[in-house]
Amino acid sequence: MQYYELNLPLPHSISYPSIYFFLKLENETPSPPEHCPPPNPLRHMKLSPVSLYTRLVPAAAAVLEAAGRFSPKLREFFAARRSVFRELEEKSRNVAEGRARLWVHAASVGEFEQARPLISLLKESVPDLAVFVSFLSDSGYNARKDYPDADAVFYLPLDTPANARKTTSIVRPDLFMLMRYDFWPCHLLELKRHGAGMILAAAVLQEGSPYFNPLLKAFYRPLFQLFDHIFTVAEKDARAFRNVFGCRAAERAGEPRIDQVIHRSRNGEMVRHIAPFFRDRSVLVAGSVWEKDEEVLLTAWMKLSNRPSLVLVPHKVGIENILRIGRELERLQIGWKKVSQLGASLGASLEAPLEAPFDASRDVLVIDQTGYLAELYTIASMAYVGGGFGVNVHNTLEPAVYGIPVIFGPHHHNSPEAEGLLEAGGAYTIRNSEELGAVLRRLVDGTGEMQKAGKAAYGFIHSQSGAASQIAAAAREILTQGRPQRPTSKNNS
Repeated sequence: MQYYELNLPLPHSISYPSIYFFLKLENETPSPPEHCPPPNPLRHMKLSPVSLYTRLVPAAAAVLEAAGRFSPKLREFFAARRSVFRELEEKSRNVAEGRARLWVHAASVGEFEQARPLISLLKESVPDLAVFVSFLSDSGYNARKDYPDADAVFYLPLDTPANARKTTSIVRPDLFMLMRYDFWPCHLLELKRHGAGMILAAAVLQEGSPYFNPLLKAFYRPLFQLFDHIFTVAEKDARAFRNVFGCRAAERAGEPRIDQVIHRSRNGEMVRHIAPFFRDRSVLVAGSVWEKDEEVLLTAWMKLSNRPSLVLVPHKVGIENILRIGRELERLQIGWKKVSQLGASLGASLEAPLEAPFDASRDVLVIDQTGYLAELYTIASMAYVGGGFGVNVHNTLEPAVYGIPVIFGPHHHNSPEAEGLLEAGGAYTIRNSEELGAVLRRLVDGTGEMQKAGKAAYGFIHSQSGAASQIAAAAREILTQGRPQRPTSKNNS
């Protein structure tokens, strides 16, 4: 007789103690060979870790809700979901009978960006497609709650069997598409019982991730096998799904965000009033930077004899953080201006007159408004992407699409696109200000390294395009079974 401790995944957007389940395993029968998945995953869950989860999670949910009296984050989590069924029913009633229904789930904003090109392609080719979008995180929901291509945007309810049954009965999806990760067993099982097609898109299985833990592998294996199609970012991920988890339907498609990034790279309206300040200058745009990034970056930049113009885009643009950055720049005797002082953009008014003209050769431009970052890379000669000294580097695709070198800190192993850029020669990873300074000097010294790395970054991005079309084709086949189909435009084929 053995007891195993299982730390099951719970909503990562809230901070509450992990719930532990103890599994009593007696007289276990050997698992079938890993390359032979069961023909019907639902039949093999009666005495599995997943079935134990579904039985215990209602009691755990009650405990968590009661604990909300002592935890503001828990209280917010449940309060945000209090009216979700009423609101979802109201929106669902506006969806006419007979329309194909797509339910897309994303943990947060980044995962939803992977879904946007897929939704666009499907809206073009599936007549009257109804789109339902769910989020786990507050940031994802609040950022995209008014997404115009969705018939309903809602918080995913807490993962209990009752909630899963109710959500599925309201949405009644023909197809459920999960972006990257965020596997909630009760909802996945109910969707399978409902008969919905199921696609896992932009999937990644990082080496050393908890999925490969022997006990957690037993938990996730039957969940992965519920999906009709699994589209991975890299071939190694597809092999892991097939060989370790027995998912024969796994195949590499690539990163669908690349198609979205390529599409968005045609825009430049947001920075039109900024570009003249940087004409004929080398420009370093530092995007999504945190305090540690700033420290490393400013130390290296100040020591350069041939400094590029510097644009700082903080990850948080709240007034307190902007003032903190301003104080630090002044302490270092660096001139700075806020973008809100440079002039109107898309109807935004000039915040305050400049005491002195902005000089891109001397002053740092600090972005204190949202919506600029992706287009700022159009004026950049090179990019530094923040987050690499924290949990993980942020979006490296957005600068790379413009054919510029990308630099980031050491924590990038959970970003397949960052690793791909490194392998292609279009990116650099640094561990401190000395290494960053060395990279910047090589890029600005006129030897051609900047152009060579930029060309590699551009080539990597455009060689990886097409994932959205591949995934959308499989989704379209499920959604249009027995329904008329619009011709696919040449641009999307």
